Amino acid sequence: MKKFINATDTLLDESILGFAKAHNDIVQLSTEPTFIRRNAETKAGKVAIISGGGSGHEPLHTGFVGYGMLDAACPGQIFTSPTPDQMMAAAESVENGGGVLFIVKNYAGDVMNFEIAAEMLDCPNASVLVDDDVSLPKDHSTGRRGVAGTLIVEKIVGAAAEQGANLEECKALGDKVVRSTASMGVALSSCTVPAIGKPTFELGPDEMEMGVGIHGERGRETMKLTNANDIVAHLVQAIDEELNPQKGQRVLLHVNGFGATPLLELHLMYDLAAQHWEKKDVTISRSLVGNYTTSLDMAGCSITLTLMDDDMLKLWDAPVNTAALHWGC
Repeated sequence: MKKFINATDTLLDESILGFAKAHNDIVQLSTEPTFIRRNAETKAGKVAIISGGGSGHEPLHTGFVGYGMLDAACPGQIFTSPTPDQMMAAAESVENGGGVLFIVKNYAGDVMNFEIAAEMLDCPNASVLVDDDVSLPKDHSTGRRGVAGTLIVEKIVGAAAEQGANLEECKALGDKVVRSTASMGVALSSCTVPAIGKPTFELGPDEMEMGVGIHGERGRETMKLTNANDIVAHLVQAIDEELNPQKGQRVLLHVNGFGATPLLELHLMYDLAAQHWEKKDVTISRSLVGNYTTSLDMAGCSITLTLMDDDMLKLWDAPVNTAALHWGC
């Protein structure tokens, strides 16, 4: 294992300190417990949007704290849920009279700890559960995982909250975006968790893992490595089976890298996915390509499609100022 690291037990603390220093015009770091919050105060009555999860997925979630998106984010240890006290402290720090909306990826630890925090919180609150990973069946025992579609939810709901939507409206919108979003991922390598020091799983030189999540876990099937055309065909087929976009439907197409795949390849994957839906007369109205929901140093990518309407497009286009997303400001 070769990594820029001092010690595995100080990695998160040192990294989050560097992040806060690098972006101190946007965010500030709170410690004991640890969370990242906006620098600027919000308008009275604004719904506070809070998310979080295990580290190793950067820039998700801390990179999306700022105007037009999250009010605070709670980072856990690598691939480990943040604790309820982090979520409580973050919520109490940014709640401004409009209540709190938690955006939660569907992983057991995240769900449990956010539920505990919500029960203990002394203000109106609600949660949106993101489960956009269509590599798993709907009736899977633990449900579908929340993956790259999470940032789509955070951006659209964050914009609505910024514009004055109330807690009930933000919750309903978040659920709508989740229902309109599907993701599917593929890995060419595993990732290496620093505390373990070796790849989570092994792939042969002629193998790939189809349907991976974002915690370095195996996917639904180990397949022979093939060309990009065939790989994209597998990914988009799963998304089509879920969303069934119709002719003329406007969509947002997001190709997300897992951390070790260069933009040269990600843009190739975007073009192939775009060609697929363009042939079906689906209108690609918005796009996003890059490493946004990563899995440490995993090589691979995911494709996310979100069915959009006028209101969702306007909210996606609304100004945002975060470390990882910035436009209109």
